[in-house]
Amino acid sequence: QVQLVESGGGLVQAGGSLRLSCAVSGRLFSIIAMGWHRQTPGKERDLVARIGSGDMVTYADSVKGRFTISKDNAKNEVILQLQMNSLKPDETAVYYCEVIVSGGVSYWGQGTQVTVSS
Repeated sequence: QVQLVESGGGLVQAGGSLRLSCAVSGRLFSIIAMGWHRQTPGKERDLVARIGSGDMVTYADSVKGRFTISKDNAKNEVILQLQMNSLKPDETAVYYCEVIVSGGVSYWGQGTQVTVSS
């Protein structure tokens, strides 16, 4: 199994920045992809950014040039981060980190609220 603990959400004014972190521990050798999603009430959870096999990075079109996903590998954990710049009010959402392990199983963080005020 894999454990995920998120941090870093909060309230920011439009145009501001936030950095989200997700501490990942457990069976790290089984991880094949890691990423961030966001969800607003009544809507589906949408992919924001992902690091896949070979460290290939994918971004949603709406965040390209403003968001940066990164990961730092330590001995017993991986820290997945999402640097979000020039935030917009419509990006207010709960942000979730996701880890996909071999076999296609997904694990999710608890979610962290990001609120962007206009």
